[in-house]
Amino acid sequence: MTGTSAANPSRGRTERHAALVRPARELLRFVGPRNRGAPVRVPHDGTATLGHLVQSAGVPLTEVGELLLDGVPAEAGDRPSDGGVVDVAPVRYPERIRNRFVLDVHLGKLARRMRLLGIDTAYRNDATDEELLERAARQRRVLLTRDRGLLRRRALPEGAYVYASDPARQQTEVLARFEPTPRPWTRCVSCNGQLVEVPKAEVAARLEPGTRRCYDEFARCVACGGIYWPGAHSPRLRAVVESALRRAARDDHLVEGPY
Repeated sequence: MTGTSAANPSRGRTERHAALVRPARELLRFVGPRNRGAPVRVPHDGTATLGHLVQSAGVPLTEVGELLLDGVPAEAGDRPSDGGVVDVAPVRYPERIRNRFVLDVHLGKLARRMRLLGIDTAYRNDATDEELLERAARQRRVLLTRDRGLLRRRALPEGAYVYASDPARQQTEVLARFEPTPRPWTRCVSCNGQLVEVPKAEVAARLEPGTRRCYDEFARCVACGGIYWPGAHSPRLRAVVESALRRAARDDHLVEGPY
């Protein structure tokens, strides 16, 4: 589901109604600690939608799969009656295929890993929240973040919470949730530009003598001009790529988030 406003729909109005929101176990991390042992009572004025109530309880709609209202399947735009019970299930993986992403400033290691796999991954370590939202909308990218508040912004067209904290597991999570098409060794890990093969003669003047003497295959980033070759680090990076592809194909218990 896409993001919506995190504002309390009943602010400034008389709260005469209340609903009970029951997030699934996998979503309890989004709920305040004092509300994790019981359904969350959310006051409202009778006009609030299920989506607003769920987000008022702390759960971003990007992480919501099925909604039940009093045991019946419902939509985020539906409205509960007074005392209604809202059961909230997590997104189930794979959710949908996506191949374009933008990452927040805290996911730099994940960005490099995704680019290593050839996945179109926009990232800047100084991007503001507004710039991330604008880029996600303008370039139709999924915003990946561990910032819960950012996922509740109305301007966000499509986003996802990254549950894992370790970059390798984060990569596995993204591959499992969105099933992007890997094209290893086709993107610049520094800027996300496309890599193209170039003759050695075209880049020889920019190489160190040892590199020029030992290697014959080179690629160049069409965006920043960075030069790549299968150097001493190649076996380690190849192992990262192969491990990521193997882990993404394995059982869902490897992923920390809801599956």
